[in-house]
Amino acid sequence: MKIRRQLFELEDQAWFPHAVRQGMMDVLRFLITALGIYKPVVPLLREALDKTQQTQLVDLCSGAGGGIKQIWQELEKQGSQPYRITLTDKYPNLEAYRFLAEQTKGALTFESQPIDATAVPAGMSGFRTVFSAFHHFRPQTATAILADAVRQNQGIGVFEGAGKRWHELLLVWLVFPWLILLITPFIRPFTWNRLFFTYLVPLIPLGTVWDGTVSLLRLYTPAHLHRMVSQLDAPHYTWHIGRARHWSGTGVLYLIGYPS
Repeated sequence: MKIRRQLFELEDQAWFPHAVRQGMMDVLRFLITALGIYKPVVPLLREALDKTQQTQLVDLCSGAGGGIKQIWQELEKQGSQPYRITLTDKYPNLEAYRFLAEQTKGALTFESQPIDATAVPAGMSGFRTVFSAFHHFRPQTATAILADAVRQNQGIGVFEGAGKRWHELLLVWLVFPWLILLITPFIRPFTWNRLFFTYLVPLIPLGTVWDGTVSLLRLYTPAHLHRMVSQLDAPHYTWHIGRARHWSGTGVLYLIGYPS
């Protein structure tokens, strides 16, 4: 799938009901963790952390923190030192962040104030990550996120939980609705709103299928990412761009850059 279409995702719209948006993000977090979507890129991320001698990560555009707990767990398993991750977002999901902080006994912390990924405060140092969110931004803004990391001499890793393959659309259309109906009672923290908007008024399944479809169309291909990097004034940076294969047959698009 070489094309890219900006289109719109429901969860990006100001008018979209907050409870439904949060429910959709909770579903995404649960599925990413249950399926181990980002496990294939952990060795790549750990190598970059070793190269930059970093154990502190700053996660940008964290949403509901989808998959970040599992990333931390895998880094702890594969690394020889403890890692700490700070969750940030322009619209922080504080309930989800508190839940993750409690589960990890403080290894995952969060910034309660809004953080703009294109202008991260200078005092917030650490290797930056963006999981499942880079496609939300138009090319100019996406490039600005990379440029801000370069300007502050910080490493950055961008990861998307799909390989932008046509068959992934079939998974979204034919499998996701049934999966959501199956897993919803097991998602934590528990909320009645999530049950209501899944089983009685199924806005969460419908919204997830729509946004999942649009997300695949909005994903940047490796060629797009190479063009973005070529626009940066970063001759001292090393960049790795590609796809990592997931056991399910899907893929994980990634871009990793750090000062050489």
